[in-house]
Amino acid sequence: MTHSERLLRLPETFRRLTGITPDAFRALLAQLEAAVLDARRRRGERPGRRRKPGAGRKHANALAERLLMLLVYYRTYVSHAFLGLLFNIDSGNVSRNIAALEPLLAGIFRIPERRVEVKQDEVRELFFDGTERPTRRPRKRQRRHYSGKKKRHTLKNQVVVVRKRKRPGRRKAGAAPQKRRQRVAAVSRTSPGKVHDRKVYDGARTLVPPGVRATGDLGYEGTALRTPAKKPRGGELTRRQRRGNARLSRRRVAVEHGIGKMKIWRIAAERYRNPLRRHTLIIKNVAGLHNLVFA
Repeated sequence: MTHSERLLRLPETFRRLTGITPDAFRALLAQLEAAVLDARRRRGERPGRRRKPGAGRKHANALAERLLMLLVYYRTYVSHAFLGLLFNIDSGNVSRNIAALEPLLAGIFRIPERRVEVKQDEVRELFFDGTERPTRRPRKRQRRHYSGKKKRHTLKNQVVVVRKRKRPGRRKAGAAPQKRRQRVAAVSRTSPGKVHDRKVYDGARTLVPPGVRATGDLGYEGTALRTPAKKPRGGELTRRQRRGNARLSRRRVAVEHGIGKMKIWRIAAERYRNPLRRHTLIIKNVAGLHNLVFA
């Protein structure tokens, strides 16, 4: 019996190790199988191809095992050596298997960088915020990645979140309060931690649909986003401004919850150890997993 077959019989353990439910895993596996077949077909139709169909190195594990390996890696962020011991392959093959599946998952999740869409069942308001996580000290251009706020080398992404609308109807007596769900609508390219949130916003050039409000914190002051009223130097906010800030904060908590739930997958929270060129792809995949579970 394979690891995936064994774990799928233990739903709670499966969720703790991967971050998603067994039903979500089966649905994602079906989409990934179709993506693998399509990628194989396109490679076969590539002009100038010399290798015969079916030639080349074969995978030691089935696709379900490789997907499970990637999810466990994202969720726990253990070393490749540990995953190799668990799945009976060497650490180099762990790295190759994960790197091969990541672009296919990105094609399934399709998390945009600029063009944001709001669905019919969602509130027509977008919430912007930046998320910063530590990384290894780079060999070159170290000062560019050093964040004075975090006092270490970091990487930064802008995350755009949209909330789901509340379902109509009154809540029954004794029933649990309805949880607000949110969807990660866009993730920007990775920037060095030293870059200010406003500069990340300007570089992302996010396209907000017509008729949709967009809000951010004070880090986005001076942009097209709606931001809280800033306390004047030597003065105080008016009562109306304080109330407006409180209302805005109650709505903006959606983006804080979205980023916090993304960091359930430890690869998006702990010190980043992978190549910098893959960081944007990984964060987008984590956003896709978030939407699979929480949206």
